[in-house]
Amino acid sequence: MAEASKTTQVPTGDSPRGFAFALTAYLLWGFLPFFMKAVSHIPASEVVAHRIVWSVPLAGLVLLILGRTGDIKLALRSRRTLMMAMLTAVLITINWGIYVWAIGAGRALETALGYYINPLFSIFLGAVLLKEKLNPAQMVAIGLAAIAVVVLAFDAGGLPWVSLALAVSWGFYAFFRKTLPVGPNQGFFLEVLLLSVPAIGYIIYLEASGEGHFGDTGMADVLWLLACGVVTAIPLMIYANGAKLLRLSTIGIMQYIAPTMIFIIAVFVFHEPFGTSKLIAFVLIWAALAVYSTSMIMESRARRAALLHPAQPAE
Repeated sequence: MAEASKTTQVPTGDSPRGFAFALTAYLLWGFLPFFMKAVSHIPASEVVAHRIVWSVPLAGLVLLILGRTGDIKLALRSRRTLMMAMLTAVLITINWGIYVWAIGAGRALETALGYYINPLFSIFLGAVLLKEKLNPAQMVAIGLAAIAVVVLAFDAGGLPWVSLALAVSWGFYAFFRKTLPVGPNQGFFLEVLLLSVPAIGYIIYLEASGEGHFGDTGMADVLWLLACGVVTAIPLMIYANGAKLLRLSTIGIMQYIAPTMIFIIAVFVFHEPFGTSKLIAFVLIWAALAVYSTSMIMESRARRAALLHPAQPAE
């Protein structure tokens, strides 16, 4: 490690393994609405509680295999790490809850829009909280997204709160998650571990009051709820390992796979209404993402070119 730190490592491209991991994760997220539709007869809060509880053993098993359980022991001894993990855990719970409810309520299109808006909201967040300077392309992209929101608000007579809540909750989650001093797999395990305490209590309450679906309503519901851990933990951990092997620009483009799949499923499989206003809004969002992505790719190529061919000092 000491020797490696003396040499500037220049990224030469994307790893095929990393691409396969990330693509798998995004495809799994893209098909997730089918699962959420299948459990739509179960209250969203109960589904989220089971997503949390059954993610704990899966995430813990991964850490055991990787030999990284020591990181969790250190994190549990740090008050700052625990407080930050509690904050990110609350944010991801809000995001999951809105998503699960929206799919069951026939509002999958709004979830797709929310995840399209997310990268643009993250740029806006960086400008506001970190005072990062926006380039002209980013300002145009954010402006187009804002117009799309106004179009939807005018059409619906109110803000598209599902889309905005998903974008804002995930944006803040990603923002604060960067400050959590543990790896992605360890961070996810820590979050669901902390959340499992109230989640288990809530599940016990539901079952004791006869309102739960883990046993009293048949084996099918038991299997669906057990599967919540698989559909939650597996894609997240596959993505976390893939992202480490890819350039930021590649991840930036691939993140549109899942909302595009959700959009297609919502319109052509779930047959959600897709009128003129929504068409205009989505065209504006797609245009914004095209401007943003083109700018990001050009900046990434310029940085790589500067690293590969640094300017020679004048003699």
